[in-house]
Amino acid sequence: MSEVTNTTHDPFYFILTGIPGFEDIHLWISIPLFCLYTISIMGNTTILTVIRTEPSLHQPMYLFLSMLALTDLGLTLTTLPTVMQLLWFNIREISFEACFAQFFFLHGFSFMESSVLLAMSFDRYVAICRPLHYASILTSEVIARIGLAIICRCVLAVLPSLFLLKRLPFCHSHLLSHSYCLHQDMIHLVCADIRVNSWYGFALVLLIIVLDPLLIVLSYALILKSVLNTATWTERLRALNNCLSHMLAVLVLYVPMVGVSMTHRFAKHASPLVHVLMANIYLLAPPVMNPIIYSVKTKQIRQGITRLLLQRKVH
Repeated sequence: MSEVTNTTHDPFYFILTGIPGFEDIHLWISIPLFCLYTISIMGNTTILTVIRTEPSLHQPMYLFLSMLALTDLGLTLTTLPTVMQLLWFNIREISFEACFAQFFFLHGFSFMESSVLLAMSFDRYVAICRPLHYASILTSEVIARIGLAIICRCVLAVLPSLFLLKRLPFCHSHLLSHSYCLHQDMIHLVCADIRVNSWYGFALVLLIIVLDPLLIVLSYALILKSVLNTATWTERLRALNNCLSHMLAVLVLYVPMVGVSMTHRFAKHASPLVHVLMANIYLLAPPVMNPIIYSVKTKQIRQGITRLLLQRKVH
């Protein structure tokens, strides 16, 4: 215990926290968590392999899906090392540089997830409301530009908050409340004026966390209006079924996100366990659930996975 106390004052390290109150059974807790990480890595890798190897899936919808799978894979691999080394080996120290690197990739991939889902909602809008112009609007060049714009948007969103935080002194305890480095966790350890950071964080929330869901809702309002004007119930159901996987992916991202925000705002004095569980659900739910949703609900992906498994069996 004295060793941890000493290292918390070492200016070159942060101290990570596992599951509060359950330190004695960290090894057992690691089993379901490792299973979830494995499902995420295997699921998203499979989706990417199927889309890459199936020429029929080289279409806008599936190219956006591959972006989502890459983002989920990045999010998983960002938190995996610190979470598992803490649960398996009780390694709690993380250097400042490593912590800021994890902070950058963690928030970058989180924002990227939201941006990709927004791009996918645009894809669904064009496919349903402008079907005759779909191929001419969403060309390979346009999709590549959208992908590049998403990367630039997320990098430019996260970098200022990283530099604004890095310039400040950490003279309080260096003990973090999670097993990875989050901005909202690290900012509490600063002993300086953080008004600029707070205002930038607020602008970021409006720009991404609020604007993206509003634009997704708008796209679905336009889709619903178009669907209700179609002739038959069969066509309406087919159109809505094409959007179902995306709608579920949106819920899987934003419901835990809202839950985490509400917990931080209205349940500040709740047990630390509540905050840790909500943060883990928020970070693990999309990467684990998205491959399952698209594998179950998308016939072409399901058939591609079956063919891939049969090829492996033959070889």
